[in-house]
Amino acid sequence: MSPHSPRHAPSTPDEDAPARRDARQKVTGSARYAAEHTPHGCAHAVAVPATVARGRVTAVHADELLRRPGVHAVLSHANAPRLGEADDPTLALLQTDRVPHRGWYVAVVVADTLEAARAAADDLRIEYTTEEHDAGPAADHPGLYAPEEANGGHPALRERGDFDTAFAASAVRVDATYTMTAQHNHPMEPHAATAWWEDGALTVYDSSQGATKVRDVLAGLFQVPRDRVTVTSAYVGGGFGSKGTPRPQAVLASMAALHLGRPVKLVLPRRELAAVVGHRAPTVQRVRIGADADGVIHALAHEVVTQTSTVREFVEQAAVPARAMYTSPHSRTSHRVVALDVPTPSWMRAPGEASGMYALEAAMDELAVATGVDPVELRLRNEPDTEPDSGRPFSSRSLTACLREGARRFGWEGRDPRPGVRREGHLLTGTGVAASTYPYLLSPSSASAHAAPDGHHLVRIAATDIGTGARTVLARIAAEALDVPMDSVRVELGSSSLPTAPLAGGSSGTSSWGWAVHKACTALAGMVRAHSGPLPPEGLTARADTTEEAGRESPYARHAFGAQFAEVGVDTVTGEVRVRRLLGVFAAGRVLSPRTARSQFIGGMTMGLGMALTESSTLDPAFGDFAERDLASYHVPVCADLPSLEAHWLDEEDPHLNPMGSKGIGEIGIVGTAAAIANAVHHAVGARLRELPLTPDRILGHLPD
Repeated sequence: MSPHSPRHAPSTPDEDAPARRDARQKVTGSARYAAEHTPHGCAHAVAVPATVARGRVTAVHADELLRRPGVHAVLSHANAPRLGEADDPTLALLQTDRVPHRGWYVAVVVADTLEAARAAADDLRIEYTTEEHDAGPAADHPGLYAPEEANGGHPALRERGDFDTAFAASAVRVDATYTMTAQHNHPMEPHAATAWWEDGALTVYDSSQGATKVRDVLAGLFQVPRDRVTVTSAYVGGGFGSKGTPRPQAVLASMAALHLGRPVKLVLPRRELAAVVGHRAPTVQRVRIGADADGVIHALAHEVVTQTSTVREFVEQAAVPARAMYTSPHSRTSHRVVALDVPTPSWMRAPGEASGMYALEAAMDELAVATGVDPVELRLRNEPDTEPDSGRPFSSRSLTACLREGARRFGWEGRDPRPGVRREGHLLTGTGVAASTYPYLLSPSSASAHAAPDGHHLVRIAATDIGTGARTVLARIAAEALDVPMDSVRVELGSSSLPTAPLAGGSSGTSSWGWAVHKACTALAGMVRAHSGPLPPEGLTARADTTEEAGRESPYARHAFGAQFAEVGVDTVTGEVRVRRLLGVFAAGRVLSPRTARSQFIGGMTMGLGMALTESSTLDPAFGDFAERDLASYHVPVCADLPSLEAHWLDEEDPHLNPMGSKGIGEIGIVGTAAAIANAVHHAVGARLRELPLTPDRILGHLPD
């Protein structure tokens, strides 16, 4: 076990865990989402996407539509309200005639009813001048360049030692290239916003992962003070990163409401999301590992090629996980990118880690085969004493414990390492393993806590619950800090009118919001103890801000870790891959809400299954957009795809994080899962497939007669 591993305890049954706070509201339908707010006099807006891959809008024929009953406005670059400068150029909507890619919004139609708005939008005639466009592919593109940074502020290139010399001298060498198509977030709730202006103040109900961020961006775009903008995102039906930054619906609804002088609702149809709310960029990843005969790594290179748009640079940081995972005295990790006339990529659950760890963990499996070392043992042999890239000690690193506990629960011991030899009728079966990691992230937050004379408590914070259970976990943090029953605590969240909080993203919500809640409640508890006699009629209130705490640079490398194990059956007749079992064991600090934590781990692993087997999006070079734009053609996993799914965790004690001792859990479940399944497929069929997803057409050519 690593010297940095803390004490562990197995995960506890969920039966004793607090019930989910918003469960009744969601199952009864009383939870109201952005599109379910309909103020009096609300009009409906429909956005119109460009039908050319690149060019200019030369004419918008709105007059004929405006003569229709109930159609009130057609906004385009010619008449839309002027916006302030946008930090995010994907939000500079209807400001110029430029069309940077197919699907870019070029107009908005507003009518009394949704049906009238849709019909008018469908009939709106727009003329363009077209230009030559470039939709790739990115691999070997002459426009590839080395950016300064990848997403998250990571340097695009890092080198240690002399990789080329060390790799050439290695007894065992792996050199493999792994490819992935684009993937899409596809939350259940569509992106929607309802907006209205009153006396120069803007109110927006928005489907977003952070009301505070949306407020700040809208205030800048419409050039009004922040205190004149209120954004509410009380209930959000998933986001997975696609709602992590403000998206077109909030801007266009606010713009239409300003132009029309009445409330406006705008809901983006699913078929348009691929072009306007981000996606996981396709990647080509070359991994080279040089090791000795015992599998100990001496040289490691992870080189990534990806793409971005001409609108905004976004570089998937897929090579970054290789900087933290394994012993590698000689290392090179790099990113190259090309700007194409395509939709802008953005965050999708575990950006960088999900795609990067697929390639790295598949390469580790190839190294295990080449050296004859068991894949679990190989990872244990390459445990670093400190974070390889930075040299910092780990605040805690329990990957060893996750691998061993996962192997025990899965029944890994005694596994026959030979590929392609286990048959059950027309099925070939196999097992695989992969490791996972995700960084501990922290952002400044604020919160208030109030104690009422009747013994009830109210915590207020502008956090957004995107389905992760924030109401439940924050109530528990508050109750523990106040030393009161959890039933006495009510949590109010989801509005920018509340104390400022960062968005729900980067698996940082509980740590960031929780620290502020803990700090406010600790201060309130001290005030209550110091108060003699009954509380005053107005009660007592404490406020807290963690800007100072979150701004301190830690001397430790802080990460969550995990291990996933998969068993698959491959049909030798159809080429279909079925995952029989999927088991994960994670170390993510102290787990504060077992029910919602298990849900997050299972959800992430399920998305990892989709990444491995079904989720694929093809960029059409002729049109510059994605061919799969709905859930009929873009296949996400369903319950029947995964008959046995287990998530367990080790209750880490890490004193170098926050007062709760918690790390993030929302994203680590997807990291490693695709590699575990791909490694199991190799073990089943005896052939190494390096392109995801592993669909039957790709499998069939590698099966025995």
